[in-house]
Amino acid sequence: MQQLTTFDNRAMTRNAGLVLAGVALLTLSAKVQVPFWPVPMTLQTMAVMLIATVMGPRVAVASFLAYLGAGMTGLPVFAGSPERGIGLAYAMGPTGGFLIGMLLMSAVTGVLAHGRGLLGRAGGMLVGIAVVYAAGLAWLSAFVPADKLIAVGFAPFILGDLVKAAAATLLIEAAGRLRKTKG
Repeated sequence: MQQLTTFDNRAMTRNAGLVLAGVALLTLSAKVQVPFWPVPMTLQTMAVMLIATVMGPRVAVASFLAYLGAGMTGLPVFAGSPERGIGLAYAMGPTGGFLIGMLLMSAVTGVLAHGRGLLGRAGGMLVGIAVVYAAGLAWLSAFVPADKLIAVGFAPFILGDLVKAAAATLLIEAAGRLRKTKG
């Protein structure tokens, strides 16, 4: 019985560490602004894709929920949030639907891409991107007129998200090949 408890404690500690690492990656990726046309982009959707694909849906969802919790309590983890954070008000603003979409992306991409081959990973990431835009644009429609919705919430970002999906897919593929040659 003692071995089972020790094993459970190790697994719980490992999972907690993975979730904290996921929160750290999500926070850093939200803060990194990459020059891109027509607007700068963050690496946050790429981080969600990487966490979901490499760690699976459970760790990805737990990481994103912890990230959302940190942000909603006022910690400055969200993209563009000030040093002291702004909490729930940020999540309820125009980008709130994209945060919901990334939570859903964590689950969907994790289920579809984790443990799959190159095409399965890429396909899972693309479905995840579609989920982010579906939730994000639906929410954004409460803040932006319908005739401007695509121009404001989709067109400036889709190319960047497709590039991030390709980069994440290639990065995971390269890491897998490197691991095989060393192991």
